[in-house]
Amino acid sequence: MKAKSNRPTTIDEYIADQPASVRPFMEKLRQIVNKNAPGAEEVISYGMPAYKLHGMLLYFAAFTNHYSLFAFPSVIIAFKDKLKGYALSKGTIKFPFGKPLPTRLITEIVKFKVQENLHKHSFKELAKTKKKK
Repeated sequence: MKAKSNRPTTIDEYIADQPASVRPFMEKLRQIVNKNAPGAEEVISYGMPAYKLHGMLLYFAAFTNHYSLFAFPSVIIAFKDKLKGYALSKGTIKFPFGKPLPTRLITEIVKFKVQENLHKHSFKELAKTKKKK
């Protein structure tokens, strides 16, 4: 018999499982992504909220003292000047809970990722078309 998993299966469940002080950050982050990535599919991947739009778009997650946006290395490179002051790793940006959510910056990142994924998708479709000829 399989043990029941405590992992969330939806973003609603993920946010509901967070402490009350963290939920507003998660909800706002979710709103930004949904508004700026129309048509993106909400999923749970690796136990975190994630979005797919012609491939993986981004992930986000809450931790003890920060929340992270996992937006891939291209975002870190493209936004390096705007990300000064934030803790970064290869494809991750850490935002402290003690500061307001940087709505404008996150909006720009989401829009960038949408365009990046759409371009990648277009190139793949073009390659398929050329291969058929």
